[in-house]
Amino acid sequence: MKLYNGGVYLVNNKDIVADSSDAALKIKSMTGAEVSKPEAIKNTMAYRILTNHNTSGNNDKLKIKFDAMASHDITYVGIVQTARASGLEKFPIPYVLTNCHNSLCAVGGTINEDDHLFGLSCAKKYGGIYVPAHQAVIHQYMREMMSGAGKMILGSDSHTRYGALGTMAIGEGGPELVKQLLGKTYDIDMPKVVAVYLTGKPAPFVGPQDIALAIIGKVFKNGYVKNKVMEFVGDGIENLSVDYRNGIDVMTTETTCLSSVWKTDNKVKGWYDIHGRSGDFKYQKPGDIAYYDGCIYIDMSEIKPMIAMPFHPSNVYTIDELNGNLMDILAEVEKHCQEQLDSDKVSVSLRSKVKNGKLLVEQGVIAGCAGGTFENVCAARDILKGHNIGDGEFALSVYPASQPVFLSLVNNGSIADIMVSGATVRSAFCGPCFGAGDVPANNCLSIRHTTRNFPNREGSKVTNGQIASVALMDARSIAATAVNKGVLTPASEADFELTKPQYFFDKTVYENRCYNGYGKADPSVELRFGPNITNWPEMCALTDDILLKVVSVITDPVTTTDELIPSGETSSFRSNPLKLAEFALSRKDPAYVGNAKAVQVAEKAREEGKNPIEAYSELKEVNDKIKSKFAGFDINKTGIGSTIYAVKPGDGSAREQAASCQKVLGGWANIAGEYATKRYRSNLINWGMIPFILDEKLPFEKGDYIFIPEIKKAIAEKTDNIKAYVVGKDTEFTLKLGELTDDERKIIIDGCLINFYRS
Repeated sequence: MKLYNGGVYLVNNKDIVADSSDAALKIKSMTGAEVSKPEAIKNTMAYRILTNHNTSGNNDKLKIKFDAMASHDITYVGIVQTARASGLEKFPIPYVLTNCHNSLCAVGGTINEDDHLFGLSCAKKYGGIYVPAHQAVIHQYMREMMSGAGKMILGSDSHTRYGALGTMAIGEGGPELVKQLLGKTYDIDMPKVVAVYLTGKPAPFVGPQDIALAIIGKVFKNGYVKNKVMEFVGDGIENLSVDYRNGIDVMTTETTCLSSVWKTDNKVKGWYDIHGRSGDFKYQKPGDIAYYDGCIYIDMSEIKPMIAMPFHPSNVYTIDELNGNLMDILAEVEKHCQEQLDSDKVSVSLRSKVKNGKLLVEQGVIAGCAGGTFENVCAARDILKGHNIGDGEFALSVYPASQPVFLSLVNNGSIADIMVSGATVRSAFCGPCFGAGDVPANNCLSIRHTTRNFPNREGSKVTNGQIASVALMDARSIAATAVNKGVLTPASEADFELTKPQYFFDKTVYENRCYNGYGKADPSVELRFGPNITNWPEMCALTDDILLKVVSVITDPVTTTDELIPSGETSSFRSNPLKLAEFALSRKDPAYVGNAKAVQVAEKAREEGKNPIEAYSELKEVNDKIKSKFAGFDINKTGIGSTIYAVKPGDGSAREQAASCQKVLGGWANIAGEYATKRYRSNLINWGMIPFILDEKLPFEKGDYIFIPEIKKAIAEKTDNIKAYVVGKDTEFTLKLGELTDDERKIIIDGCLINFYRS
């Protein structure tokens, strides 16, 4: 695999010419054509799709309207509630509400099924599409029923990726979907585009997860594709089935790219034909001379079975490399894991699993939008058939990604062969991806063909002394390990032949169960509210000055959204902002909620016209110190809130609650060295929180107060460098805002997106 240091031209869809002083001459000698970089930029597939959906008239500053949207049952209640508070009348575009996260309804009494009934009533009232629990994971349904070459889809889940089908899809926080529901736009600068040039043919024992992990391992840490579009080209694409392409594509989220798109061909046409949607296909490829801001060149024939060790998909090794250096690599992984957990309550123990020079794992899972595709499950069956997984600790679970996929696997005998091997087969469910399904025992290691292996992602609770670890692998190597009774084994060592059975899609599975009300909104329908579904609390507009207490300082290189608001069983409370907020940072900084609430008491008093100092006595000394330097300071007119500092927060999920929980607890800002993803920064903005950037050495510590005068004026007047002061330390430092749109500035000033639309 090779990363180009600068931009490249792709000529005639096959030749890569590095951008250099003689690039134009080279291309002219190849094609006879003059080269214009501005025109070549317009020849990418991404540029054409984005401009076709742009409503601004300015292709540098995009205002995108999407063709369709999707949310699951962790996010759609909050989205609809926000939209209702902002004036929602009906869904203006197809909006799919799936139920694949809280579908077990196993925690919290009735509240999960209450959310589902709320979702169905919303689909009827506002004209949406409702996919009941166990029918499909969100992304498989969108692939099967809503994708289209040249279309754009927005989803409130970070793995919203349908690029292999010619669709540019973007995962964002809920407020961005609210904007679309209210007829507004998704506002971004024209993103840079990076070519992913695939050549060669993968070995039969190499699956899509292997290719994906190899890419993630190469580009995540250096930010090569951060907030860019990955555009897949090259002669190797024709060697991949569409299912295989989907498996690679969905994992592009873990590179922190904005979106992805692939060239389409007859195989993609056949895929749309099978799904009864031939009209949604069109041939799509770059122009004859297309310019890219970078290029990832991959010879797929050289890729080997891979494993991403805890606790990140970029922590990648070949399985052969790991097995050949077990104790050394595991010692290094343990060290980094312990640093990441930053806890004395648990100890990550991987070397203890080495027996007779072999690494033993306790669990295997093949599931979701990444692992549960038809071909992945068939490949696992081909390896498992005629074998058994044994009666020891090792267990294997398989989750087909949708009922149509499940049905086809039943009809071709794959399900029977998998079950006979001792593996269990479950319905479509995203739980293993976020910690609500197949939670392993304490100190166990699980290998999964799912999307992520962040800390606690499998469901353990560090604060309770519980820890388990997840490594990501392809279904083929998971099946090979299962045949070997839990001894880590690459698929290259398995004796099997891929049977490649034909896939048959039966849409009556959906027609008989899913509700499609798009274009049939019925305002007379009463929404079904369960006792856990509550409205958002009132939120105050930004004041002229603000006073922030630093209630948490996180110095990890990257902070995931799972660490900001844990996944798993907490997801049951995502329809209740106040209850969910009680879990904020609970697995990273258990003192955060109490510290934030203590400060919030003062702000609530101020908003009620009371003296905040009387409500929170430690403010008296803070007030005196500020007044000694700023004579006009009036604490009764100053917003008082909390803030957290993190080096690089927001990697991972698109869940808006990573930001909204802080807001509900009185958070007014984040301070960061940088933001891991655009979607997390957007979530902060949409909840009225200021996304400060700190370039310099940390000038404050946990417990300090930061006074920022004239912040409202600075945001309104587009001042980027903002002076801030550490109270009582005579320390002045500079915070930056980065680029904000006019609407984003107004949202922050108004206090949140709901207030913005009300005003």
